[in-house]
Amino acid sequence: MGRRSGLAALGPLPWIAPAVLLILGVVVWPVYEMVHTSFQRISASGFVRGSAGLDKYRELFDEPGLGKVLISTVVWTVGVVGLTMLLSLALAQLFNQRFPGRRLTRWALIAPWAASVLMTAIGFKWMLNQTAGVLNTAMTDLGLIDSPKDWLGDPATAWPWMMFVAVFVSLPFTTYTLLAGLQTVPAEVYEAAKVDGTSAWQTYRLITLPLLRPAFLVGLVINLINVFNSFPVIWGMTQGGPASETATSTVFMYQLKDTDIGESAAMSVVNFALVVVMVLVFLKVSRWNEEES
Repeated sequence: MGRRSGLAALGPLPWIAPAVLLILGVVVWPVYEMVHTSFQRISASGFVRGSAGLDKYRELFDEPGLGKVLISTVVWTVGVVGLTMLLSLALAQLFNQRFPGRRLTRWALIAPWAASVLMTAIGFKWMLNQTAGVLNTAMTDLGLIDSPKDWLGDPATAWPWMMFVAVFVSLPFTTYTLLAGLQTVPAEVYEAAKVDGTSAWQTYRLITLPLLRPAFLVGLVINLINVFNSFPVIWGMTQGGPASETATSTVFMYQLKDTDIGESAAMSVVNFALVVVMVLVFLKVSRWNEEES
């Protein structure tokens, strides 16, 4: 009896303890080590040479390429997420309709999701290869270009191609998230709107979009975090080169580890802070959504 009362006093702790330990082990501890490392002076061989104070952050913000990398990160994130959400909204609306071959097209959309992102990025890299790439061969044979182009060697052409691949691998999850949201809208609502004489555009704007907002916000925040932290697409296609011309802050962080581990850790802390800000903004928007509804 005493043993049972003792367990009862612990409440739900025995049940949630494994999850808490897992979070401590794979989230809290790595974050602590990341922040701690950013204040250390570490040699190239990995030995700690003492405290660096805020020196690593000063060195990071003095990096001549940091400003351009941050601007590229914003353009990359906004561009990829914006295109993904717009295309996914259109595809979800399409797949919510009945048409011949709908099941087949739904399955086809899953293909980019089923493949490894890094494998997809490397596949596109080979397709865009200057000497043996399929794209250069086809365009040269068709007379569209005079000579093969180094698509990934020039940032002006590398960025659009990387954004295309990032959108390509982001579409399946986002489309199915929005499709699930569309399918939760009761058919009776549309019937009532039709009886009231509401036009198709008014129905979509006043009924579909507001009811789709929860699913839209989920897709938006997950895409923001994933695209901001996107590493395989950029690293698999250009490795952030030449220099850091095609690097986002995540890739730039990885490049810094070759020269200064402490500075790389400082960049990790900055990236982590930016992600936390995005999540807080999402929570604020979600709370506003609940209050309005």
